[in-house]
Amino acid sequence: MTQGASVSTTEQGGRVAGPVGPLSAAVANLCRRLQPQVSPRTAAGFTQVLRRLGAPLQVAVAGRIKSGKSTLVNALIGRRVAPTDIGECTRLVTRFQYGTVDRIEVVFKDGGKQVLPFAADGSIPAELGVDIDTVSHIEAYLTNAALQHMTVIDTPGLGSLDAASVARTEHLLSAARRGSAEAGEDTDWDEDDDRGPDELDETSRNAVAGAEAVLYVMTQGLRADDEQALAAFTAATASREAGPVNAIAVLNKADTIVADTVEGADGDTWRAATLLARKQAEVLKPRVADVLPVIGLIAESAESGQFTSSDADALRQLAALDDESLEVMLLSADMFTSWECDVPAGVRARLLEKLDLFGIRCAVDAVREDPDVTAGALRRMLLDVSGLAAVRARLNTVFAARADGIKAAAALASVTALAHASGNAAERQRVHDAIEVLLAKPEAHQLRVLEALTLVASGAVEMPDDLTEEVLRVGSNADVAAQLGKSGSSPAELATYALERAGWWRSFASFGATPAQSRVAHVVHRAYFLIWQQLRASGDHR
Repeated sequence: MTQGASVSTTEQGGRVAGPVGPLSAAVANLCRRLQPQVSPRTAAGFTQVLRRLGAPLQVAVAGRIKSGKSTLVNALIGRRVAPTDIGECTRLVTRFQYGTVDRIEVVFKDGGKQVLPFAADGSIPAELGVDIDTVSHIEAYLTNAALQHMTVIDTPGLGSLDAASVARTEHLLSAARRGSAEAGEDTDWDEDDDRGPDELDETSRNAVAGAEAVLYVMTQGLRADDEQALAAFTAATASREAGPVNAIAVLNKADTIVADTVEGADGDTWRAATLLARKQAEVLKPRVADVLPVIGLIAESAESGQFTSSDADALRQLAALDDESLEVMLLSADMFTSWECDVPAGVRARLLEKLDLFGIRCAVDAVREDPDVTAGALRRMLLDVSGLAAVRARLNTVFAARADGIKAAAALASVTALAHASGNAAERQRVHDAIEVLLAKPEAHQLRVLEALTLVASGAVEMPDDLTEEVLRVGSNADVAAQLGKSGSSPAELATYALERAGWWRSFASFGATPAQSRVAHVVHRAYFLIWQQLRASGDHR
């Protein structure tokens, strides 16, 4: 059940493609074998699938307007490049991907492109100088190492008064038309226009477009449209909804939560945020793998180089104030900037923009505890306080470590959708048979697990609550102990438990399950059996 080694890395269109894992390579070989056996239009769709398989995993950062999406994007990339103030470009989808040279490309709906310079501060210009209604999206190529294996897609905010911006986000979340825009195709084709036999119709384009995973940004007020947006997300597949394999949510602006309003927080803001995130995870389950608290503003400032030695000096000056004055200043933003003290009001306003009151309080406390603390140590402390490390770790666990399976599963669903869109029964059967042969191979079992997980998570196959939890656990984790729900157990205990559960699920599949449940149960049985084999092969079961 572990991720295999990558088999190749290629340069595509000026960007470095991500490593192609064994499952993605197997699906790519399937597409190449089938291309001569299907219609030219379906074969063209397979070419797009191959292109996606060779590219890094595409993760969309989505959420309501003013939820702090772009701030979090900057923190994840490690550079303040996504504009956070309202402007033209915040109304557009922006794809941040690895490139050998930093550059911005405005991609128009007719397939044309225009290269723009970065703004003086290194960010994408707030105003593009073009007719925004003619723009499809923005491509930002950056040399940042964080983007070598993951393309980050910043989206306009849901709930915006700008209907066009909302539509762009919803199109991305529903895999609408974006693949054709990236390929330089006209996104305004009619179904009845004069396409050539190797050009994709809209149904086919939708089958291969869209992000493959989503990082959903919320604030403390979970709303109905948050759930609707997650429900609408499709991972470049035939209506496969977001689930614990390809979706994570974050509770942003955790520092704004009033601790006294959360039972069990005991006045601790971060504990309150953690408890609230757990409650939101229960509401959104099983559409997301987890909900994690984060303070995007502090994360951005600490990770992107915005926090400077001058800021550290200003914090030292604040730490030298008497307790009463400092407590009054930290009551509100207005009080912090207007109170008379030796630290200039402009300097305090800059600190507020970078850290807000919570971050300033944490930094002042750190200075008072260690007056000799360096600017670098303060920055690392602020990064710890922000919660970004936990988000990165979860991204690596849920997305990066499982990218091969996510991409391969998405590609197979796209291949299936393309075959159905062809309208040719023989072609559909040929594709179906080829996929079944692939899935019968032991090394492709992870794809069966992801399929079963999606069926259970979406409610397409109903299971008792305890079995649903078990399926989600086995399918949503990359670590064996986490898959088995036995963290801290010895290898021998894990092996014994895996074999025991394999036998139970085999019996359930044969005697206690409905036909739909039996299909899932056989997959879970084999997953446990393969885990048992893996533990035995490692020699650590004794």
